[in-house]
Parts: sequence; structure tokens; C-alpha cells
Amino acid sequence: MSENGRIKNIKMDAFRYIDQNKGEIAKIGDAVFYFAELGMQEFRTSEYTADALRKAGFDVEAGISGIPPAWMATWGSGDPVIAAHCEADALPKCSQLPGVTEEQTLVEGGAPGHTEGHNTNIAAMIGGAVAAKNVMEKENIRGTIKLYFAPAEEQNISRPYFLRDGYLDGVDAIFHPHVGKDLSTTYGIRQYGVISVEFIFHGKGSHSAVSPWLGKNALDAVILMDTGWGLMRQHLEPSQRSHRVIVNGGDQPNQIPSYTKAWWWFRDQNMDLANAHFETAKKIAEGAALMTGCTYETNMISICWPTRANQMMAEIIQANIEMLGAPQWSSEEENLARELQKKIQAPVVGLQKEIGPLKQAKQNTSCNDSGCISWTIPTGRINLPTNIAGCPVHTWSAGVSLATPIAHKGEVHGAKALAASMLDLFMDKALLNKVKESFAQEIGEAKYYSILPKDQKPPIELNREEMERWRPAMKKHYVTEKVGWS
Repeated sequence: MSENGRIKNIKMDAFRYIDQNKGEIAKIGDAVFYFAELGMQEFRTSEYTADALRKAGFDVEAGISGIPPAWMATWGSGDPVIAAHCEADALPKCSQLPGVTEEQTLVEGGAPGHTEGHNTNIAAMIGGAVAAKNVMEKENIRGTIKLYFAPAEEQNISRPYFLRDGYLDGVDAIFHPHVGKDLSTTYGIRQYGVISVEFIFHGKGSHSAVSPWLGKNALDAVILMDTGWGLMRQHLEPSQRSHRVIVNGGDQPNQIPSYTKAWWWFRDQNMDLANAHFETAKKIAEGAALMTGCTYETNMISICWPTRANQMMAEIIQANIEMLGAPQWSSEEENLARELQKKIQAPVVGLQKEIGPLKQAKQNTSCNDSGCISWTIPTGRINLPTNIAGCPVHTWSAGVSLATPIAHKGEVHGAKALAASMLDLFMDKALLNKVKESFAQEIGEAKYYSILPKDQKPPIELNREEMERWRPAMKKHYVTEKVGWS
């Protein structure tokens, strides 16, 4: 048998394993959907998925980079080291009952929910990696698999810390499974870079009516910074995107606020531009502080480079996607998709029927904290067909499919694409060397840098109060049955 024939047979064995365990893969995705945990509070998600990996023979290190829900899972030994990473955080006020084509909350009153599909990412990643591990053991294939769970993707937090702290050292190539409307991949630069930072103003409190002249109003400083940045926008390149929320605007009207905080995001096509916006914002904050007699400081939460994907990694993924073909949808699944598309007035195209050609990505203004990794390690993106085309993410319609047979089939196909692509790199050393060479050529003279301070701590209390508020009402929907691999 030729080497290509052997590799194909080993992939088919991995596919059979995934098919045998498709119920367990679906269980992972559904469990995470119903946990619906906000960023940095994904404790049940973390425990459930880590348990599934330990049962499959992986060693799991929890709490990496000082982020309690984060983990790194490892199996095997020696070179090469092939990895995958993903996220599974939910969104505030996005609770949605799956499988119904109208807006209907699973937990009423504004509970969090999955309306993008990160729950399906982690199911596909674990299913694919466990299958690759299974056949590598049988075939005595040498190498190390590493998996990473990154909390708080919606806040763009975890993975820059993983990179800073050395958890990705020694990884030769890495895959990022992510929800999509089709089974596909792309190459090139796909998203924006972002700097996420808090501006904190310190003033002096006093009675707002009796002696306001004794105070220094920190809320006025926040407002002046906001006004200054708003006027500056006219003079910035149109590619920039910047937005903020006032996290703390003071305590009560009759007390001059002595402490306020605004959380800003500065996005642009590259990190030099995003960093320039941040430097401009600091000058505006300095002026606001001067005008009010306050002082200010910054607390940098994260810095994320634009996401990119290596072309050769994309070609490897594309070949495996074409071998798999699109999922075979039932009439019920197709009808659900078409009914929902009609309901939200999207093009009524149903579900993916054919695999499209490999395309170069078009950069958009969104961002993802995986960007830093993609400038340091050859990266391949695997889009899973777990969403319904036309449904805008972060809205109720995007949550309809995420714990249904549509998502389950998409997770299985994503797991197969990941397993096959991993095996290509484990079994073909020359191919992996070509990936590394092409990555070096693509990056050229661009050198990754981070302005994330070495002593910066991740915001582990983020969303804690909100999540604890909702857990009692959400608990009755939890999937409690554990994963058991065949």
C-alpha cells in the first residue's frame, strides 16, 4: 500500500471513531449550550470538558495563566506538537430556546445564552482531537496533541495571556475550529486588531449641593474624554473602530464622584494603528484630567492582533473538507432552516449542500483573541456548519440551531476535518516543514509584539455577579450525564 493510501485509511479509521461517538460529541456541545456561561465564569463548561478529555486519556492542567476556567490538555510525547484551541463563552441577555423559529427565551428575564455557537466549537475540537489520539495509539504514530480552552472570547482576553506566559511554546502548528454557516476554511488576514483598556479617573468627593466647590468630579473627566474622542474621530482614518462603556459613573447624585471607570476598545486593521489610537486616547484622558483637577490611570485588559490563517494550512484543511463533503441534512433540518430564514427575512437558501472552493479571507472589523497566536504559529481555521445562513450572530435567531441535529452534524463534520488535518501533519514531516516555511514567508519582516504588561493580571471577576445571579434559574436545564467514549 502506498503512503498516501495508508494515510487515507488511518483517516477513515478516525472518521469511524467519530461516528461511533457522535452522541458523546453532541452531548458536549449541548451541555455547554445549556450551561450558557459568560466570559471568565465558564466553570461548569471547563469542568465538563476537562472531564471528557481526562476520560479519553489526556492530561489536563486547569487554571492556566491565572484564569480559573482555562485549561491546557496534553496527550503524547515528542515532536511534532500539533494543537487546537477554541472558546465557549455565552452572551448576556441572549437566552434562546433551541429548535424553534421565533424568539423564545429558555430562561426568562434576561438570562445569558449562546447566540453565536461557541458551544459547538469546543465539541468539534474535543471530538477531533480524541479521534486523532485514538488512531495514533493504534498506529504507533509519534507526536504530541495539545488543546486549549480560552474563556472570554467575547471580551478578547485569554489567548494573549497564554502566549505571554509560554503555554504555546514549542507548538509547531495549530488549528482553530469556529462556528459558521458552512464547512469551509480561508487564508490570509480575516479580522481587526484590538486594544482593550480601562481608563480610571480619580477625583475628590464632596457634597453635591452643600460644598461642590470642594470636589473634583471624576465623572466630568470621563465625559470630557468621551467628548474629546468623539471630536477626534473626524481626524482619524475611516478604518478605525472605537467604542466604550462607562463601568462606574459614581455612586449617587448628591455625592461628587471621586472614582469613575470607562472601558474602551480601540480597533483597526493592524496593531500599529490600534496602538496609535490608544496613545491618542491617553493624551485626551490627560487633558480631561487636567480640566477637572483629577488624575487618571489605565488598566490594560488585553491586546489582540488581527486574525490570519496560513495558506498551506488552509489547503490541507480544504482537501480534507472536499473529501468529507457537506453534511447530509434531513427534510426536518432543511425545513427548520428555511422557516427561520423566512421568519427573519433572510435569503431562503436552507443549509449548505456543496463544498465551495478555497478562498482568501476578506478582513472585517470584528476581532478574536486568537489573533496573537496566528502571527506566531502557523494557524488553520476550520469553520463548522452549525449555524443557519442569514442569522446575525449575537441575536436570538443565531441560537436556534445550536443544540439541535443541525449543530450535531456540523460538530461531527468539524471534528472529522480537524482529525484528518492533524493526522496529515503528524504523518508527513515534509508537509509540516513546508507549512513552517510558507508561514515564515507570509509573515516576512512583521514581528509580533505585545504591549500587555508582564505583570498584568487577567480580570477573573468579570461577569461573576451576573452569572451567579442566573445559575439557580438555569440549573434545571443543565446536561448532567457525563461523556463516555467508546
